[in-house]
Amino acid sequence: MQPHPYVRAYMAGISVPTAFLLVVISVYALFQFYFEVPSQFVFSIPAQPLIRAIVFPMAIVPNLWGGWNVLHLLLRSRLRVSLAAWGALLPLLLFPAGIVLARLLDVFTIQWTLALPVLPIAMAVYYLLWKFLVGFLNEEVGIA
Repeated sequence: MQPHPYVRAYMAGISVPTAFLLVVISVYALFQFYFEVPSQFVFSIPAQPLIRAIVFPMAIVPNLWGGWNVLHLLLRSRLRVSLAAWGALLPLLLFPAGIVLARLLDVFTIQWTLALPVLPIAMAVYYLLWKFLVGFLNEEVGIA
């Protein structure tokens, strides 16, 4: 049997955002269906764009994390970047993609002047998530 390190890297990468997004969609479903609170009262935007803003990233973000982990595995012999620093670079790709996606789906408009101050915070959070969670999962599947 072959070890398939790239499949294991992909699976380790998608685990963290998948678990997080399941919590997010569970809280949304709880308020929407159990408490019957329309999303217009939770957020001041129409209901359908909010559903698109939650569901579409559930398909994209975990795949990006998995691909990013595979890319780190591919490039780690050539680039001497730690896994945590590599993960901290991912928001530099996600922020512009999220802003463009929000405009394309007509969910809401995000201004760059408001998004840029959040970028260092997102990078710090991603640094910690990749250092402790994805790093742990990479060790568990034997690719660290």
